Amino acid sequence: MSGVVTAVSRNSEYSFTKPNRESIDLLAGLGVEGDVHAGVTVKHRSRVAQDPTQPNLRQVHLIHEELFDEVGEAGFRVAPGELGENITTRGIELLDLPVGTLLRIGAEAVVEVTGLRNPCLQIDNFQDGLLKQVVGRDHLGNIVRKAGIMGIVKESGVVRPGDMIKIVLPDGPHRPLDRV
Repeated sequence: MSGVVTAVSRNSEYSFTKPNRESIDLLAGLGVEGDVHAGVTVKHRSRVAQDPTQPNLRQVHLIHEELFDEVGEAGFRVAPGELGENITTRGIELLDLPVGTLLRIGAEAVVEVTGLRNPCLQIDNFQDGLLKQVVGRDHLGNIVRKAGIMGIVKESGVVRPGDMIKIVLPDGPHRPLDRV
């Protein structure tokens, strides 16, 4: 299984959106160089308030570009980086990957999938009503989060739009993604 990087983004300041870049540098154990969420311990403000010593399982945020197509059908217009992701992909069912999946991106970088992004009300501040498009319920009433996945950097490397992404599934049994 494989896919492709369609955009890369980072921001050194806390902001909902992240500007697109020509490339980003992933640093093993830290995240995206120069990004506000890089670090060994958690950087997300609400999580820092709970416990600033938690390990940072949200070093890299990946989102599937197909989501933009889906929300576009409901009248929303979203472009890469606007939902705060670092890497926008195409051709991978990110939400279906199990915990521990390795994503080999480009020539060197490796990201280990840790879980689902848990979208917050900031999404509605960006575009009113968008939160209901990226968080919903399935036919059994279970919460479905569609705003991408989170991971940690296992091997450093430069990532650029056009880079291929190779999926390496962990040995079974597979654990489904949950929010991190």
